[in-house]
Parts: sequence; structure tokens; C-alpha cells
Amino acid sequence: MPGAGAVSELPGAGTAAAPRGVAGARSAAGIIALRAALEMVGLPYSWGGGGVDGPGYGAGSGARTWGFDCSGLTEYAWARAGVMIGSTTREQWRSGIRVPKELVEPGDLVFYDSDPARPGPEHVGLAVDAARIVDAPYTGANVRLDPLDRPHFRGVVRPAPGRPEQT
Repeated sequence: MPGAGAVSELPGAGTAAAPRGVAGARSAAGIIALRAALEMVGLPYSWGGGGVDGPGYGAGSGARTWGFDCSGLTEYAWARAGVMIGSTTREQWRSGIRVPKELVEPGDLVFYDSDPARPGPEHVGLAVDAARIVDAPYTGANVRLDPLDRPHFRGVVRPAPGRPEQT
């Protein structure tokens, strides 16, 4: 079920070599994950909302809103591709290999911190290309495209199929 403002354009889906055992976003799994996330553009942010089965009601401030929080959106997208990456931002941070920002591919997980002193990242989105992510940014906003290059960038992770989900 697409969001109100679904985006259908994708960057080139050619084949590019990814490290062995890692789902490069130009792989079939990466393209499936990215398309799944782009289909949700326009749905509301819901803290604690969404997951492997799609959008849902959240918890706390998201309890009355049907949609996604940041990690729920990325979990759903990669689950559609058959890759389990965990349900929280920190689990997803450990779900694959870190790649340099300069090598980001469509579908890679892109992480941000609001407080670098905390032990792990606090926000995640999916790379659309080298300049944009699709994410569920915050309460009151909808799933949308945002700039990849912005303050508090933490790193890029390329999900690894078959890697056990972190708990």
C-alpha cells in the first residue's frame, strides 16, 4: 500500500560488485528494499510505528498515529528484500558492514546522531543516491526524501544477508 506521495524513480539499477556476502544496494535485494521504502513516502511518522509487516501504530507519542518511525521504515524495506536487519536503529547499525560515505549506494543504511556522546546512532534512513535519503524524520513529519549530507552524520552500513539479526 503506497504512501500518498510515493516516489517511483530509482537511480540506475545496474550491477556493481559488492563485497562478498553483502547486499550491495545495486543487488536485487538492495533495489527491492529501496523501492519498498520509496513506496511509503507520504505516510506519517509514528514513534515506535511500523516494522517487518509494514506501517503500524506506534507507542507513546506515536500511539494514535499509523505510520513508521525511522527504524521501522528501514526494517520494513529490507524485510521486503528478505533481509532481517533488526528493529531498532542500534541493531541496524550492527546489521552489516560499514562503508565510507563516498561509496554509499542506493539502499544503504545511513545513520545520524543528535548527541555524539551517546553509545550509538539515533536516526537511520535509506540512501536513494549519493545526495539523498528516504526517511521517517520526526513526529509531525511524513516519510520523505531528505539530504544525505547534513549535520550529525554517523556512518553508512550495507546490510549483510544471512547475518543473524542483532538483539
